[in-house]
Amino acid sequence: MAVEREGLSGAETLAKTRTYGKFRCHNPSCMGRFQPEPGAKRVKCPACGMEFRVHWIRPDFPRIRGPVWDVNRKIAQEALAALEAKKSAAKAAPKEEK
Repeated sequence: MAVEREGLSGAETLAKTRTYGKFRCHNPSCMGRFQPEPGAKRVKCPACGMEFRVHWIRPDFPRIRGPVWDVNRKIAQEALAALEAKKSAAKAAPKEEK
């Protein structure tokens, strides 16, 4: 038997929590929430810097169309270079003898 809260159905309670005009970053390690400027064609995540193409279904309802590949590739290459530099620095450091 279903428990009724405030006399609302499950769909009605879910509709109350919807955030129109905002969406989450598609970067799995980020998942930040942000809101694009109205009419913007691109939006950048303030947390991780990934950039996405935006399509407006209505003037107040954006959807992510996909990533901006050249920007995201640059971010990934910089992260990989930093990781490799850290790895090579760890190998180059002399090991202490006991």
